[in-house]
Parts: sequence; structure tokens; C-alpha cells
Amino acid sequence: MNLINKNEKINAEALIKAGKIASETKEYAKSIIKKEMPLLEIAEKIESKIIELGGKPAFPVNLCINEIAAHYTPSFDNKTLASGILKVDIGVHIDGWIADTAFSVDLENSEENKLLIEASRKALNNALKVAKKDARVGEIGKEIQQAIESLGFLPITNLSGHEIKKYSVHAGLSIPNINNHSSETLKEGIYAIEPFATLQHASGKVYEGKPSGIYIVSSEKNIRNPSARQLLKSLTEEYKTLPFCSRWIANKHGRKALLWLKQLEDNGNLYQFPQLVEASGNKVSQAEESILISAKNNSEEVIVITENI
Repeated sequence: MNLINKNEKINAEALIKAGKIASETKEYAKSIIKKEMPLLEIAEKIESKIIELGGKPAFPVNLCINEIAAHYTPSFDNKTLASGILKVDIGVHIDGWIADTAFSVDLENSEENKLLIEASRKALNNALKVAKKDARVGEIGKEIQQAIESLGFLPITNLSGHEIKKYSVHAGLSIPNINNHSSETLKEGIYAIEPFATLQHASGKVYEGKPSGIYIVSSEKNIRNPSARQLLKSLTEEYKTLPFCSRWIANKHGRKALLWLKQLEDNGNLYQFPQLVEASGNKVSQAEESILISAKNNSEEVIVITENI
């Protein structure tokens, strides 16, 4: 679909504003999350904070417990309570320019959980030190892998960081969480560094689990039902190529719209992301920041846009 120009020159001002909102929202999230707090309440408060600060969610906030590594957001009637290791993945955009950040929180007062969280955070910090223009992504993955393994854990081998472009959260280059010996390099652009760690005896891989309720528009081909057709028009105009969720649609258009979502998915207009689950059922931690690599005054500049700057 040619909804937007993903190769448009980066709007650094918009991107840095999105990063500042993401950083403030992340600190807000850390301050409110408590054990047995409903995930639905957490999600709605985080997404409302993004809007209050002048941004828009770049995707539904992901709230993933224990072995679920990614792609879990509560439905409109979700009753799940926060527990275990909770991974909180937040995206903010300003006019399509996206900042992506994540953290993990231990809700069980567990030393193992705390150390597992430290592993992904240490891996992220070490990776950020070497994530510069012309850095090989295999070398970044090596830093991540060594940091996680140094604390007695395993990286998730089939999850990775990613390049970001306008209205596209996952675009182009992938940044591995292991040393895959890739000689591909970082160029000027926006990147998310995103280590995931799991226990030493785990499989170290994720599989595709249950449907997530998180969608993207994948085709604008015609659908017979006029209500579904109108919903597709609305989704395309509002979200373009960004993810959205059934909860947003039910809240905005009513529960009847969930039927239209299903019709659009069956017709091939929507792609629904599966939950990503650690294959051996072991818990996972996550840490993530977004960086902007740019040339300024004939020299390279690397800004971690989702930290306080």
C-alpha cells in the first residue's frame, strides 16, 4: 500500500518530541504499576498519558507477563491482573515519527526476576555504547549476547531490534540479540535496540501463540459488507500502516465493530499479530531504547531519544 512515503527525510524535531513523550510515559508507567493491577487499567492509563502529553500511541501498549515475550495487549473486557515479570512496551509517534521503548518490572519480589531484568538492561546499555554509524549489527548482537550470558541467562535468538521509519515500527534492518556474524551496518536513521533474556535452561526461542488482537491494515481490496468497508476506510485514515487493537475499535465504534474486524481479517484486509511466547514456557525480560543516528556539522551524532535528554 502506498499510504505514506517511508523514505521521507527524518523530522528530527518530531522524533525527539516523540522520544521525550515516550520517556515521560515510561516513568509514569513505572510509578503506577502494582501487582494485581488490571492490565486493562494499566494500558488505558499509559495510552491516555501519551495523548495527554501531546503524542499518539504508535501501537497498542504491550503488557506481557512471564513467558509471553511480545504482542499481548488487553482486550476491552480483559480481566487479567499484573503479576510475575511484566514487560511494558510503549510506542509514541508525532506525525508518523516513532519512538519505541520498553522495560520490565518484577512484581513478585524475586531475586531471579530482578537478575533476569538486569540481564536485558545490561545488554541494552552495552549495545548502546557500540551502536553508531557503520557499526556491524553482528557486533551489536555480540555485545547483547555476552552481557546476558555473563549473568547466567540466555538471549532470545529469534527476536531482534529493528530499524524504524515513518509510520513503520519494524522497517528494514534487524539488529540481532546474538552474534550472527552479520556484516550489515547501521547507517543514518532510527533504530530500536531491544534485548530479550530468558533462563539458562530455556529454549531461547519464541513461537507464535494465540491471536493478540493487534492488527495492521495489509490490503485495501474491496469487501462486500458496507459497514466493514467503512471501518476499513476509517482504519486506513487513522492508523495508516501502524498497529491498532480490537480494544480501541470496540471503544470507538462499539462491540459490533469486532464482527467487522473479523470480516476484514478473513477478507485479507487485516493482518493480526500472534502472541510471541517463549517456546519452553520460561519467563522473559525485555529492555528497549530508540536511537537516532545523524550527521551534524560533518560529524556523527547518536541520540538515545527515549531517555531523558
